Amino acid sequence: MGKKKEEIEAIEKTAKAYGTVSEEKAKEEFKNDEEVSEELLADENIKKEIKKLEEEESGVAKSAKAEEPEKKRTPKDKKSEERSLHLSEWVPKTKLGKEVKSGKIKNINEILDKNQKILEDEIVDTLLPIKTDLILIGQAKGKFGGGKRRAWRQTQRVTQEGGVMTFSSMAIVGDENGHIGYGVGKASETLPARDKATKKAKLNLIKIKRACSAFDCSCGDPHTVPFVVEGKGGSVRVTLIPAPQGTGLVVANELKKLLSLAGIKDVYSRTDGQVRTTFNLIKAAMDALQKTNRK
Repeated sequence: MGKKKEEIEAIEKTAKAYGTVSEEKAKEEFKNDEEVSEELLADENIKKEIKKLEEEESGVAKSAKAEEPEKKRTPKDKKSEERSLHLSEWVPKTKLGKEVKSGKIKNINEILDKNQKILEDEIVDTLLPIKTDLILIGQAKGKFGGGKRRAWRQTQRVTQEGGVMTFSSMAIVGDENGHIGYGVGKASETLPARDKATKKAKLNLIKIKRACSAFDCSCGDPHTVPFVVEGKGGSVRVTLIPAPQGTGLVVANELKKLLSLAGIKDVYSRTDGQVRTTFNLIKAAMDALQKTNRK
């Protein structure tokens, strides 16, 4: 008992010396924790300190955001943004365009099956996830005609004032799902010629049929032409023959662009005539693709 009293007295002495409080007294004084916390929060000094902490935290968050590198926009992102902005500001002039803008027509096949004339390229942009490409129809200057192929064909008309340059280009558009179109544009500069060609290609959009029709293939996936078709453009004749899955596009390089945008993955081909004339080669292939719709 004597030892316990000595311990208690020692604890009381240390409590008086350091200003500490026993557990029992602390519990009695702070029975209502909520009231004590509200009183502390009501103190103005504490409020100021809380505001300072919040401001410091917000400043740190802003600096962290500023330090984060901004994502670079790719040319595709810029084009998609420009396209969406252009479509949002589009004011249709034709009856067909107004129906598409209002949402009455939601599928491009409703227009193509009725053979309706498309006079506004925004109709195609609204209804289809369209993709574009340029055909290499020109040739850069080189020794003995050995220049590289390029997308612009350059011609010159001689006048009294001198030579007048004209650029022409051929564009193809498609959604890789049975819709394809081509167009030719001419202008005094390259970019306006490209824009004209792309616009005409959208206005000349057609629908084609695809199937699994090769004699040694039964996959059921529409990956080739439904039957043998032949098209003509000038002196060029192009014959497209069904091929089994996995064959690929056994055609010229420029025809691969056209057929891939049309959604054809496998095909054999046979060509006759002046095949180096790319204009007529594409026209003949388009004529052959259009014949896939015959019954």
